[in-house]
Amino acid sequence: MKRYVCQICGYVYNPEKGDPSQNIPPGTPFEKLPDTWACPVCGAPKSQFKEE
Repeated sequence: MKRYVCQICGYVYNPEKGDPSQNIPPGTPFEKLPDTWACPVCGAPKSQFKEE
């Protein structure tokens, strides 16, 4: 699965790990994240992420 990096702070969303801080289970691809999901580090919206 593809990883995506926040263009604001450099946080990398790794689908193999998900995002436990927002109850996103491991195995969730970036494309399946809810539109309301935001970077857990800086709060940037999904639109600020680019494929790594």
